[in-house]
Amino acid sequence: MSLRGPPEERSPTELLTFGVVNLDKPPGPSSHQVSGWLRDAVDETLVQRDADTTIDRAAHAGTLDPKVTGCLPVMLGDATRLAPVFLEGAKEYVAVLECHAPVPADAESVVAEFEGPIYQKPPRKSAVSRRLRVREIYDLEVLEAEERRLLLRIRCESGTYIRKLCHDLGLALGTGAHMGHLRRTATDPFDDRTLHSAHDFLDALAFWLEDDDPDPLYEVVDPAERILEGIPSVVIADSAAREVAEGAPVYAPGVLDADDDIERDTLVACYTPNGAAVCLGTFVGDPEADSGLVVDLERVLV
Repeated sequence: MSLRGPPEERSPTELLTFGVVNLDKPPGPSSHQVSGWLRDAVDETLVQRDADTTIDRAAHAGTLDPKVTGCLPVMLGDATRLAPVFLEGAKEYVAVLECHAPVPADAESVVAEFEGPIYQKPPRKSAVSRRLRVREIYDLEVLEAEERRLLLRIRCESGTYIRKLCHDLGLALGTGAHMGHLRRTATDPFDDRTLHSAHDFLDALAFWLEDDDPDPLYEVVDPAERILEGIPSVVIADSAAREVAEGAPVYAPGVLDADDDIERDTLVACYTPNGAAVCLGTFVGDPEADSGLVVDLERVLV
């Protein structure tokens, strides 16, 4: 079988079938609707270009409610296999806390008390089980304050319910409160410095389709390996990568290099020497050993 080439040398078709768009989600549609629109647009474009492949799936990283805007990475084609990576990274939001009475003078100190582990129960409308769970608030900062409003910057663990956090902040402040406007400014490793609108994406597809100009596409769509920034890496031989494609785990003889000090049971990404992602897996052994299992497979990417 043929392995993927270097990320920076992929054709537009290869990019669209194993790529990611750091989308600036607009207010109104659901996250599922937005990712579906991008999937259909790519599929239609590839058909019109007479490409030898199409895509039948796209996935978003972390659901945003219809009214919420901001950073929504959308994975295209085989890049959807990388969705578990986003469960490892932090999220960042800017939120308006609408207080039901004047903001007290000690608001900043009260808000600061919510940094660290907090207990949350998912809301009734949530798609997950409503069991009490712990989520980490890494940083919680008051950016601006008005008579009945606080503008907050929240950096938190994936899976934190900001609406519930706002409700609890209102109780702690003694005013009662609810979440007003919410915008996600980052979902690691993506942030709002490289956002693209859906119009940017559709225009890039049109330039490639109608003018045979792929340059805008390369500006809007990143190779799927972009998702793996920050995940410990293991480099394996091409021969080992071909065995992975057949479902075999990664054994020590196939490892060429690995990041230093990877802890056991850590999620890692395996690459061929040219930088193409091969798989996600759990680090379980010594990469410098003469034999034995090093990476147990979780997701095959080739």
